[in-house]
Amino acid sequence: MTHGIDERKRWLALMVLCLGVLMIVLDTTIVNVALPSIRADLKFTETSLVWVVNAYMLTFGGFLLLGGRLGDLFGHRRLFLLGITVFTLASAACGLANSQGLLIAARAVQGLGGAVVSAVSLSLIMNLFTSPADRAKAMGIYGFVGGGGGSIGVLLGGLLTSVLNWHWIFLVNLPIGVAVYAGCVALLPAGKPLANRARLDVAGAIAVTASLMLAVYAIVHGNEAGWTSAQTLVQLGIAIALLSAFLVIESRVSHPLMPLHMFALRNVATANVVGVLWAAALFAWFFISALYMQRLLDYNAMQVGLAFLPANVIMAAFSLGLSARLVMRFGIRAPLTLGLLLAAAGLALFARAPAGGSYVLDVLPGMVLMGLGAGVAFNPVLLAAMSDVAPDESGLASGVVNTSFMMGGALGLAILASLAAARTDELAAAGADAVTALNGGYHLAFLLGAVAALFAAALAGALVRTRTHAQGQAQEEASSIPGS
Repeated sequence: MTHGIDERKRWLALMVLCLGVLMIVLDTTIVNVALPSIRADLKFTETSLVWVVNAYMLTFGGFLLLGGRLGDLFGHRRLFLLGITVFTLASAACGLANSQGLLIAARAVQGLGGAVVSAVSLSLIMNLFTSPADRAKAMGIYGFVGGGGGSIGVLLGGLLTSVLNWHWIFLVNLPIGVAVYAGCVALLPAGKPLANRARLDVAGAIAVTASLMLAVYAIVHGNEAGWTSAQTLVQLGIAIALLSAFLVIESRVSHPLMPLHMFALRNVATANVVGVLWAAALFAWFFISALYMQRLLDYNAMQVGLAFLPANVIMAAFSLGLSARLVMRFGIRAPLTLGLLLAAAGLALFARAPAGGSYVLDVLPGMVLMGLGAGVAFNPVLLAAMSDVAPDESGLASGVVNTSFMMGGALGLAILASLAAARTDELAAAGADAVTALNGGYHLAFLLGAVAALFAAALAGALVRTRTHAQGQAQEEASSIPGS
């Protein structure tokens, strides 16, 4: 018995929680395959299309830490049910959207619901499984769902978009959301709130989210408005002011959303910087490679989904235990550095792919290297973020690095997509044909992504301490994960 639940119901509850998390994970990859179809149907420009991804990522990252605090305040089960409800209703709005504004607004609400679900699901699992062995098994299953969900997402996205239309990549969440809600009501104990209202840093969440959304808006529209125009400079100035206000708030509130003292710890600070750079490269790769395959190789949505499959299968395989074995054998630093170097090599291969390239020669090698890189690096970067902190702060440290990852992805995608569009316009103005100009823009984005991953590898190799006491404990738990 654990918290009033018998053994069978505990594992059933884990399955329900993982199904909820799978729905969130699906949404991060399923959309990428459908982006060109969404672009054509709702008349997005190449740069404004970024908001279909970034509206979700910004609210997800901005409210990830706040979602955890709300769970402490009102109860994790209650917040999980609220998050599932918000996410499911927002998915319905996305699926029924017939305009750019409605789709982007609904995606932002989806991100809010997804943040709450992701933030409290780990706490619920920790409460359900208290023994180290059971907790390690549960976390192994949870990790596999996170990794394998990407594979399902790209295939399901391609299938639904090809057979039906892009609206169904969102509408498919409705029956899943209803099933998860019913399962949680039947299986999860109510639990008790742990915190009081003084621990809610609403001002910090609003300041950092508004800052980043304004910065991304300024970057996305920089090509049209002009990078040195008054509009762009004022928007970036306000974004910097809001970010400064966020840092002031975090230094003064008693229970900050992002405790600044953590960044005095070398591994925590390095892991967060590495996470920002790595996410910038990874999200830009997902976004731009999908456009490259559909617009320059004439792939349909299903073919794009299948094209991504090798990378996602490799990521899923490493999440089942291969990554944990590498960390146990070599520590944190070597696998993290190796994974980032492999990803940089994969991006470099994409940066030379010709407009009329073949899948086997020009896409598959990069996909394999990206899958290997992400699979090897993901677990070590999380361990690095938690290895220097006390056990009672490990969850918070994990939330901080996940937030950095989402924000880095949003800003990186906005910057690289904007620079790609600017490069395309420059080449077109110089007389290049449309295909050559478009591919030139994609090449620049892939190349800059490779540079970001390479810089992250250098930081990891130089600054991450490979073994600490906290990491040793994490490795002991990881050793009992199935498949490790």
